[in-house]
Amino acid sequence: MGKVQKISIALTPELNDLVQEAVASGRYATSSEVVREALRDWSHYEKAKAQALTNLQDMIQQGIDSGPGRFSSIEEIIAEAKIRHKDLLKKSA
Repeated sequence: MGKVQKISIALTPELNDLVQEAVASGRYATSSEVVREALRDWSHYEKAKAQALTNLQDMIQQGIDSGPGRFSSIEEIIAEAKIRHKDLLKKSA
């Protein structure tokens, strides 16, 4: 594990209970293991969220770069969606 640095954290009673239950279940040997795994999971989640945001920004930029759309109003978009939905229903029947 390398060099370990000790820190002190304060948990709500509910979170403390979750940590203690995880240790009592035998899945973890110590509360530190529970917290380390939670932090690893959180780190992976944050990285995935940042990547998703980057992907979304890229898609938005691709849309902007592709030029103006073919619809000039929301009504036209709705009408096209209805046509496509109707076509899908015909194909699935």
